[in-house]
Amino acid sequence: MEKRTTFSKWSVGILFAVPQLLLIFTFFYWPAGQAIFWSLTLQQPWGGGNIWVGLDNFRSILASADYWNSVTISIIFAAISTSIAMGVALILAALTDRQLRGSKFYSVVLIWPYGIAAPASAMAFRFILAPEAGFMSIVNHYWPGLWDPGLDGTAAMATIIAAFSWKYIGYSFIFFLAAFQAIPRSLIEAAAMDGSGVIRRFWDIQFPLITPTIFFLLVINITESFQDSFGIVDIMTAGGPHNSTNLMVYKIYSDGFKGLDFSGAAAQSIILMLLIIVLTIFQFRFIERRVHYR
Repeated sequence: MEKRTTFSKWSVGILFAVPQLLLIFTFFYWPAGQAIFWSLTLQQPWGGGNIWVGLDNFRSILASADYWNSVTISIIFAAISTSIAMGVALILAALTDRQLRGSKFYSVVLIWPYGIAAPASAMAFRFILAPEAGFMSIVNHYWPGLWDPGLDGTAAMATIIAAFSWKYIGYSFIFFLAAFQAIPRSLIEAAAMDGSGVIRRFWDIQFPLITPTIFFLLVINITESFQDSFGIVDIMTAGGPHNSTNLMVYKIYSDGFKGLDFSGAAAQSIILMLLIIVLTIFQFRFIERRVHYR
């Protein structure tokens, strides 16, 4: 019989909940409330109070071509980086789950990238993909000017996608491997005895059973691509060249802390939050129906 913890007085339960409620209020509700207030006012760069302007900040932002460019490249970045991170992680987890030679070693090593801070991985990729050194210098030797993230926006976007995807391959790999190992071996063995090949067993048995994990990682990876990309962009490209990598999260920083447009940056943060909420609702509404829960 399942035992449940009960309190003789309701006040005891409240006392246990208070620390968590304080953390949520301090680090979520209070900053979110301040951002909403700032977005509806005109904050002076050097202090001196604020002026109520209503939705003028949002109108100004939504009328800016630079902002819509930031939204577009952020969506492109999220789609490509999520696809690469989840696709590569799924293949690596499937191969590791087969318990081939060295699979235990790979199961440990492939997790490490996620433990590296985003700025550190960005600095590493900045040197790895530098046009004047390493492999890319060989490419530029035979095709001069083909690869130059400092001047070519497409190359710059490719560098930040590579750095972000590499980091989140490790994160997705952990969950994919756990999902594969949760599948009863008897199902795989029975399918193998019936003559099903590796690919057929993957698509007919393993893939449908891990769709809850795929859906979870899809939501997390898309959300993090909008939020956790700041450190990579700041170190590798600083939003350039020509705003080709000026993602929404980095534009909030550059407009707020470099341009001293605190009200505009606050309004952008609200729009970013709403965009993430809409994307999450869309995924739960239209994608979750394809998930097969056991």
